[in-house]
Amino acid sequence: MLGESLFSIIRTHYHTLSSTQKLIADYVLNHSETAVLLSISDLAAECKTSETTVMRFLQKLGYSSYQVFRVKMAQELSGRVPQAIYVDIKDQEINSSDDEAKIKRKVLSSVATSIHDLNHLINDDDLSQAVSLLYQANKILFFGSGGSAVVAHDAFHKFLRLGLNVVNEFSPHLMYLHCTHTTARDVIFLVSHSGESKEVIECANLAKKNQARIIALTSYKNSTLAKLADVCFLSSTSEKKYHTDAMVSRIIQLIIVDLLYVPLVLKLGQKGIRNINKSRLAVAWTKT
Repeated sequence: MLGESLFSIIRTHYHTLSSTQKLIADYVLNHSETAVLLSISDLAAECKTSETTVMRFLQKLGYSSYQVFRVKMAQELSGRVPQAIYVDIKDQEINSSDDEAKIKRKVLSSVATSIHDLNHLINDDDLSQAVSLLYQANKILFFGSGGSAVVAHDAFHKFLRLGLNVVNEFSPHLMYLHCTHTTARDVIFLVSHSGESKEVIECANLAKKNQARIIALTSYKNSTLAKLADVCFLSSTSEKKYHTDAMVSRIIQLIIVDLLYVPLVLKLGQKGIRNINKSRLAVAWTKT
């Protein structure tokens, strides 16, 4: 945690903070040049809260020492990273009075910030483990519920082109049937923004009984799905009230799918390349 970008950690954990902790987060993000000079009591006073609340905020981010927190902030600020990276979360909030130009700027800013944070959100060891699981899998099942089903289907389509033994269903009944017949050699790839979708959790429980391995994509690390997964990738973003549900998170989830797909292609070597070419030829006649 301490090796990650402090400002990225704050943004990606923002939705897990209490209302008072969000005030502290807002102050640190919006007044970082000032915040780095403040003592813990001064920061508490600026945010109209207590030192205890500030410490709870730090602990939520993985810091046990205010001094370490300040040093980390100073190191990042001295790196002279463009200020645009430390974009104000509230400045990305879309208001009913915004015109199309402002909405465009805010939506693109939100997406750009989330993509930047992804570099700090994805653990390299988790990435390697997931790629190994997918490479060794006898069968890979891609399931999601509601809007997340679209992400699961996109992943299914990509991995199908590699000639792998893959499954994708939209019907919960068919999803359950597939999951109940999994084995320890199978991998189930589950997508749920909330991590609490009933259908997805049931799939995870059924597959778990058969010792199938679970790779999860969700935005909440303390969700039921995250706890059931062998490898969990977080697509945490600070969703805005005028965005469609999980809009930015879904973009991030599609990128995570590519982060798994590309190294798997390389791991498959010439076999993977041949299968991609065969897939291209199979549908080439449909194109003019």
